[in-house]
Amino acid sequence: MYVMIVYCHVKPEFVDAFKAACVENARNSVQEAGCAQFDVLQQQDDPTRFVLYEAYRTADAHPKHRETAHFATWRDTVADMMAEPRSAVKFGNAFPEDSAW
Repeated sequence: MYVMIVYCHVKPEFVDAFKAACVENARNSVQEAGCAQFDVLQQQDDPTRFVLYEAYRTADAHPKHRETAHFATWRDTVADMMAEPRSAVKFGNAFPEDSAW
């Protein structure tokens, strides 16, 4: 399992458009064979902050995701919406070892 947690801080005037772009990307992402889960989370006490929770069955599924047309559309659509550059933290399975969903 390969998990990425992506942190996004969006300019207030773009919150709705950012959310719509993320939902569209997520809908397409979960159709990828290597994608186990893709969640779009919005912070309750600060609606300009989002977390994308991306879980892939294998580590090589994530680079394949980044090659898709829907990822490129999302990336280009949201680029100017960001209040600061997005950041990500990557995780692998600790338990159960070598587990895949």
